[in-house]
Amino acid sequence: MSTIAPTITLQEIEEAADRIRPHVHSTPLLSNKTLNRLSGGSLFLKCENFQKGGAFKARGATNAVLQLSEEQKQNGVVTHSSGNHAQALALVAQSQNIPAYIVMPQGAVAAKKRAVAGYGATIIECEPNLLARQEMAKKVKQETNATFIHPYDNKQIIAGQGTVALEMLTQNPALKTIVVPIGGGGLVCGVAIAAKATCPDIRIIGVEPAGAADAFESLQSGTFVPSTDPQTVADGLRASTGELTWPLIQKYVDQIITVTDEKIMDSLRLVWERTKLLIEPSSATVVAALESPDFPKECLEEPIGLILSGGNVDLENLVWNSKK
Repeated sequence: MSTIAPTITLQEIEEAADRIRPHVHSTPLLSNKTLNRLSGGSLFLKCENFQKGGAFKARGATNAVLQLSEEQKQNGVVTHSSGNHAQALALVAQSQNIPAYIVMPQGAVAAKKRAVAGYGATIIECEPNLLARQEMAKKVKQETNATFIHPYDNKQIIAGQGTVALEMLTQNPALKTIVVPIGGGGLVCGVAIAAKATCPDIRIIGVEPAGAADAFESLQSGTFVPSTDPQTVADGLRASTGELTWPLIQKYVDQIITVTDEKIMDSLRLVWERTKLLIEPSSATVVAALESPDFPKECLEEPIGLILSGGNVDLENLVWNSKK
């Protein structure tokens, strides 16, 4: 695993913003008095749950697909994803009238699978582990000659996700901290690069489930620690950081906090009940992080941005029902 961070510039992220602007939503940055009171801070919620496809992933997928050649578009795109990147790539492929082949693990959230199919993509199921996903995607690529677009370990994907930070800092230039969920790391890397290039003193805090804390363990040890058996209710954060994202996390992310599934579930319920925002467990991690003893309390003295990464919820299996 390389420890040299790839070069992704603010200019590339700004160009991505210009490229995708006609194709994605500029999502709102909202505040909530109850969350502010409970946290003791001034919180601003970046609502990527309102994004096309229901998550921030539409940004990176759109940026990547729009840069394909005409020949590549004819052959389509392929990826492996548990859900949100799958939906995003299927959606943008449909909008560009190109084929999309999506490798999804058995047991992926049913609502996400229905959405992928609804966008016209071909779903190929595989065993629920990273190696099986990679091997199946490789096989589909060989059979179709489709272009593989990695869910997060791709510079165009990372640049597209960085547009979240550009919007946030335009909507509220006073933000001093941005809290970001970490799965594969594409979002936190893009956000960190864009934010620190714009506001060098801004603090970037990543959040991971305790049962899928490979980025936290990597940052603590200073060496890459892969995710081998992630166990968390936050299905969007089960991916392992990659060859591109890990060194970028090491370079740009100031701190990573872990939160238990119990705290994620409590925060999910809180956000649903008090803000009326439909978010998924992955998004709730950033709210849960505020209660962690590891969260720097001085950050609460200045405006904080929380990225609600998505809202694709399996309504047939509401997460807190597992408490019963």
